[in-house]
Amino acid sequence: MAEGLTRRDLDLPDTGIILVGMGPGRCEMMTQEAINAARLADHRRYEAYTALWPQDELDKLEEQVGSITKVMRPEIEDATELLELAKSNLVAVMIVGDPLQATTHIDLQLQANEMGVTCKVMHGISITTILSGAIGLSNYKFGRSTTLTYPYGGWIATSPLEVIASNQYQGLHTLVLLDLDPSGQGIGNQKPMSPEDAYNSMELMWLKMEDMAEDFMQSDDELEGMKQKAILELLESGLGELRVVLASDMGCSNEKIISTKFAQLSEFEGGRLNCLVVPANLGEVEEVALRRFE
Repeated sequence: MAEGLTRRDLDLPDTGIILVGMGPGRCEMMTQEAINAARLADHRRYEAYTALWPQDELDKLEEQVGSITKVMRPEIEDATELLELAKSNLVAVMIVGDPLQATTHIDLQLQANEMGVTCKVMHGISITTILSGAIGLSNYKFGRSTTLTYPYGGWIATSPLEVIASNQYQGLHTLVLLDLDPSGQGIGNQKPMSPEDAYNSMELMWLKMEDMAEDFMQSDDELEGMKQKAILELLESGLGELRVVLASDMGCSNEKIISTKFAQLSEFEGGRLNCLVVPANLGEVEEVALRRFE
């Protein structure tokens, strides 16, 4: 870390919010600019409800930048207290990955703007920039991403499968981020979703979507009709035969990639943080690339 740096050297304001991208989970993959900005802040808040760093790496980072306080969803989504603090202090809000990518904090920027609080962004490496190249799929062939959620209190979302179906219909790969909050409240007790959890959640979603499909009516709306056709095609292919790539702890020293069928997903242990990719139409190079991980 460069010694003797001042806020002026990094073009930092004296007061306000800095959204600091922490990268995927290692101090070495966090930019030097981001580390220096966190060190020069008066307060550091670690947003810990959408993704987590390993505790040992967080401890190492704290040794470099100073004490870090964990905050959860309420402090970020209703950021009044945080922004009041930022009116007279420089506050680093530290976010795993990139603050404006898969974990988006644009709303915090907008709240800051409404209150006249300066908000600066220090970008970080995101899973969205790591994953496609790491597993050998073309970044140009990814469609909309989605998050596979836990069944909250008996409520089962089908939107993740709808996204996968739409992407498959268009020949596009799908990045599926896995939930880490069984409560859905974002207030603590995080439990990163394991491959077995993902299997169980997806199976429940699949069964619910099969029930929904029985009530499909022919639609005059072109987009709705395409959505229904995409869902029916996915259901016809069968959940167990769906090809998936399990990616664990990407960007960390113990990262792991496994290409398998969904039917075998629960057999794998995974890692600390997991995500899935559902490939669509594979090019020749992509097919060979994925075979490395079978």
